[in-house]
Amino acid sequence: MPRAAGLWYEWHGPEDGEVLILSPGLGGSAHYWAPNLPGLSEAYRLLVYDHRGTGRSDPALSHRVTIEGMAEDVLALMKALNVHHPRFLGHALGGIIGLELELAHGALSKLVIVNGWARLDPYTARCFDVRLELLRKSGPEAYLRAQPIFLYPAGWISQHTDALDAEAARQLETLPPAETIERRIAAARAFDLWLDITCDVLVLASADDMLVPAHCSQILADELASAALVTMPWGGHACNVTDPGTFNRHVLEFLGS
Repeated sequence: MPRAAGLWYEWHGPEDGEVLILSPGLGGSAHYWAPNLPGLSEAYRLLVYDHRGTGRSDPALSHRVTIEGMAEDVLALMKALNVHHPRFLGHALGGIIGLELELAHGALSKLVIVNGWARLDPYTARCFDVRLELLRKSGPEAYLRAQPIFLYPAGWISQHTDALDAEAARQLETLPPAETIERRIAAARAFDLWLDITCDVLVLASADDMLVPAHCSQILADELASAALVTMPWGGHACNVTDPGTFNRHVLEFLGS
């Protein structure tokens, strides 16, 4: 398995294409982007990776898990692979990592943040509390079984329940230790936008997100002078999975503009 700087990574798309890094959310696994790879790789050289402590990357975490540390992981990966000022697409926690990359290092040319936030909303905090209680008191199986409720629209869950059960079984085999999940959630909770950035930003929201309300994206876009806001009317928190066609179109239109 290819690794650099402790991170598992994989390339998709033309070798001479402009690089677009895809960073997943709380789960941390590059598998999250599977529905989007065919469409996005036609236009860009995609670099996908598993976050440290998740998936196929180094399971060992530093003493203190922070968004700054997660951004430095990506920076080390970029250096190891000789990638300079790429485009960056991040979902929720992954989008916040992209923000930190640009805030602290000015490392990006364009940034897409999907269902992200400038600082944690009280509603999302309640959702995190519920998920942590499930993990601590009911165990990993219950945690994963409840996860779709936060990620997808109700009707979509009804139509894909067998596939979601199969996906939960797959995730259970590779789920990080509970301590790792808790430390990653704590890092996400602690983020607070501390400066404006200069690179072009697309803040992409889903109107029916049940984990990060769409108003969080509006607040984030308002605080970033160079940001444009696009709201998908449907799709849930994982709108790139439920409606990859519309999602990819918005991303490609922005990156190519």
